[in-house]
Amino acid sequence: MPIHSDEEGYLDRECPAQECQFGFKILEEDWRDKVRDEKVFCPFCGHTAQSDKWYTPEQVEAVKKAGVAQLQGRINAAMKHDAEQWNRRQSPNSFLRMTMKVNSRPQQVSLPPMAAEPMRMKITCPACACRYAVIGAAFFCPACGHNAADLMFTQSINGIRNALDALPGVRAAISDRDIAETTVRLIIENGLQNAITAFQRYAEVLYATRYPSLSVPRRNVFQSLSEGSSLWHLASGKQYSDYLTTAELSALTKYFQQRHLLAHRDGLVDADYITRSGDSAYREGQRLVVRDASVRECLTFIEKLASSMAS
Repeated sequence: MPIHSDEEGYLDRECPAQECQFGFKILEEDWRDKVRDEKVFCPFCGHTAQSDKWYTPEQVEAVKKAGVAQLQGRINAAMKHDAEQWNRRQSPNSFLRMTMKVNSRPQQVSLPPMAAEPMRMKITCPACACRYAVIGAAFFCPACGHNAADLMFTQSINGIRNALDALPGVRAAISDRDIAETTVRLIIENGLQNAITAFQRYAEVLYATRYPSLSVPRRNVFQSLSEGSSLWHLASGKQYSDYLTTAELSALTKYFQQRHLLAHRDGLVDADYITRSGDSAYREGQRLVVRDASVRECLTFIEKLASSMAS
């Protein structure tokens, strides 16, 4: 049974991992020419499986129905043939004559399932040029498994901004004001932590790609602005102060220290935070307050730093 592509030529596929089941599309031409039969990668979770494991439930159901219809047709044809043979063997002059007749419904013709609507986010793998499409986020090429660090970083930053943009809707949708404000606070604080984590992962991949002959740095070194800057300076001759103004670097230092407080002290200020961040607005024991505008500013500086390091 042929599987229809959508109006843009993309085939529907779904990750076979039970915990993922991520739906995506891949250009039919690239599925045929670029994807290997022995290994396909899920764009979201990176799960690998043979190429015949990626059909959608609708496609699988259609193939099952087609198989049953085909089998029923063959059985009916065989029974009609046997009945005709039986009838031909009966003597027309015998006192008792028995004939057979097979009543069967017309064979059902199963049509291939219609393709889902085209997906808006189109991606071309920078490593193998495979073209695929997703909704939301994608981290791996389905053909070669390439992990596009720049794409992951951009999607993470855009996702944080979208979450911040949705805050008015979150407040309006939750009738209990206490729950609404707690939810908003968590979204904002998670946005700050996720922004710095996105930068850390991006910088790690960029460093490993640019300087593969250098020793592997310690884990999470790019979560520290000072250590990350020193490491980058040794490798490239440039430090973060070459990319950011003094005011931008000072603000980003504060945001990195705030992430550390949120991750390890539930946002409670200690002496180390005040010393390392230079933030005199707090005293020890206070709870950190993170605003929507602060996270947006952090995103802007992180994007500027990442773009400068890349170029």
